[in-house]
Amino acid sequence: MARRPLIAVYMEASRPFGVIYTGVTSFLPARIGQHKEAAVRSFTQEYGLDRLVWFETHELITVAIQREKNIKKYPRQWKVNLIEADNRFWDDLYPSLFL
Repeated sequence: MARRPLIAVYMEASRPFGVIYTGVTSFLPARIGQHKEAAVRSFTQEYGLDRLVWFETHELITVAIQREKNIKKYPRQWKVNLIEADNRFWDDLYPSLFL
């Protein structure tokens, strides 16, 4: 069975109201798994960002990349509001990817 792509823009955090990282990927479960394993030296590893707190799926990677760029331009409070609109307690959404 071929793996179904899950193109997404996502935000990770270290804890509620902690450091926020915004990224884009063509397969969200694998990307978040890489962050959780901290196998590669990266921003997310350095700041302990292993909690998937928000994501938005897209049909096309080009659209997702543009959305990521737009989100990165917004101030922090706008991102906090976006997270809390669907995830008030900043729960780790990673397990929900496998339901």
